[in-house]
Amino acid sequence: MGELRFGPSGLPEAASYEAAFAGLTADGYRACEFGFAGGFWLDYETAPQLGAAAAAADVALSVHAPLAAFMGHVDRGKKFKMALGMLDHTAGLAKACGAQLIVFHPGFLLGREREKAIADVVDQLGDLRARLEAKDRLVPFGVEVMGRVRDLGTVDDVVAIAAAVDFVRPVLDFAHMHATSDGAFLETGAFAAALTATDAVLEPGAPFHIHFSDIQYANRNETKHLPYGEGTLRAEPLREALAGFERPATVISESPDAASTRLIGDVLLAGA
Repeated sequence: MGELRFGPSGLPEAASYEAAFAGLTADGYRACEFGFAGGFWLDYETAPQLGAAAAAADVALSVHAPLAAFMGHVDRGKKFKMALGMLDHTAGLAKACGAQLIVFHPGFLLGREREKAIADVVDQLGDLRARLEAKDRLVPFGVEVMGRVRDLGTVDDVVAIAAAVDFVRPVLDFAHMHATSDGAFLETGAFAAALTATDAVLEPGAPFHIHFSDIQYANRNETKHLPYGEGTLRAEPLREALAGFERPATVISESPDAASTRLIGDVLLAGA
């Protein structure tokens, strides 16, 4: 197994960034993903302070872009321009704080065939590249597997997007995949197959980026994240699957409570 980093989604509440990261390391966490789903709460003045505190604590940062910040719009109208601007701003903040990856959603089918929707995502990511390169803020992006069976964002979809765009990596959300497969992620082999597909399109040395939590679902669609143990998704098969790869991995807990994050971390790090 390569190096495994594990941590929560969201910065813990604390009096300072230094205190927040000290709390993470005291709990044994070496990764953290924070997001802008509720708006841009970080600015260019404080982002370097956050990054310095994370670096001093040896905590790897990733950033989740706003939910509306997706590529693959049917046209390059107002919604596309707004999404492009949000991804641009997210990239600037991510670079300022030293985040290793920006996680974003692949968007929606919007009445198109899957192949056409993927082609539109890839094409519009070219627009994003040009904008970010002009500002020297082209950083790695991670396109996340989604949790609704009829939407864009299967494992195959995100692998295809990442294979076509060299600054994009797949982000495996095993809770979403467990939901859309009607609970099929019970054995090591299912986890290993998804990791193998991802491994094939990742550049050498880049870590797997993984979201994990227990999950409730209905009709092969996610309904909500659960406290660990209330559903059927378990961390042991993920740990065993990761042991078959030399590639490093960052696993982010999206559990709704801190106790569940600790339980998942205990399982995963037992094999590290």
